[in-house]
Amino acid sequence: MLVGKASPEDYNLHPSQYPWATDLYNQAVRNTWFPHEIALKEDLDDWAKMTEDERHAVEFLVAFFNPAELIVNRSIALGIYPYLKSAECHLYLAKQMWEEANHCVAFEYVLQTFPLDREKVFSLHQQVPSMKEKEDFINKYMKRMTEDELDVSTPDGKKDFVRNLVATNIVMEGIWFYSGFMVALSFRQRNQLRNVGSLVTWVLRDESLHLKFGINLIHGILEENPELLTQEFAEEIRNIVIEGVNLETTFNRDLFPRGILGLNADYVNQYVQYVADRRLIELGLEKHYNATNPAKWMSTATDVFELVNFFEAQNTNYEVNSGDSEKKKAS
Repeated sequence: MLVGKASPEDYNLHPSQYPWATDLYNQAVRNTWFPHEIALKEDLDDWAKMTEDERHAVEFLVAFFNPAELIVNRSIALGIYPYLKSAECHLYLAKQMWEEANHCVAFEYVLQTFPLDREKVFSLHQQVPSMKEKEDFINKYMKRMTEDELDVSTPDGKKDFVRNLVATNIVMEGIWFYSGFMVALSFRQRNQLRNVGSLVTWVLRDESLHLKFGINLIHGILEENPELLTQEFAEEIRNIVIEGVNLETTFNRDLFPRGILGLNADYVNQYVQYVADRRLIELGLEKHYNATNPAKWMSTATDVFELVNFFEAQNTNYEVNSGDSEKKKAS
């Protein structure tokens, strides 16, 4: 079983019960990267030429992403890892937690490089209502996972686990983050902040695996616990996604109070609705918004390798192959 209190017998990787988790771990290892491998000097030159509204959008995004990556990390540590029995899942989640920390460092790198009021940026997520409401949304579900009376051996406890997973993995990582990625990469579409765009592409590639893991995990839990498959619970999951979209809609209005060239809140929010529909379908639910993708250049919103191929100015298809490295050392 996937969900439950791990026992001493649960550390065996062979025979594997969930090989999809092992496959995702191996891919994550091959994708390992480090923020300071990307130089940001050219982006500083772009920054000097950007409008105040453009700078506001970048500052606002980084102010959200910097703490958000740590929130996801904490949610894994407190709300997901302790309630899984699968050794393969534990292996992948250990790598994911490292990646979330690495993403936080990546956005710290941007903060340290650009001439920003860092004290202001660091405090925005606690002061701007639309940003704070997003954090409160996640913390509501994560807090339940830390309460003493939570028992994931019961159907109600398993529902709490799935609710937390939908909030953090589907809504935060799979919708909110993708909305921010689209905005960040739109600058690169206009030949601005191209190196920040490369960094975001690496983050996005990691997040696509996080999303795939979360969706596989949700489906696996529902398959193992068919008593959870009720119309009422399905509607509750749908409403969690819809609430997340509403919060992101308000956030994007603060992100673009006036809009910038080729990009405004309505455009981004249409993309958010499009992505949300994709997530609902991936969960086995029907679309809610029937929105079209206004950012066709973002491909299917989840196929990162198409994004990597699209931006050819810098090779962002960074992949570590530990096996090949060892062979080279030996030769």
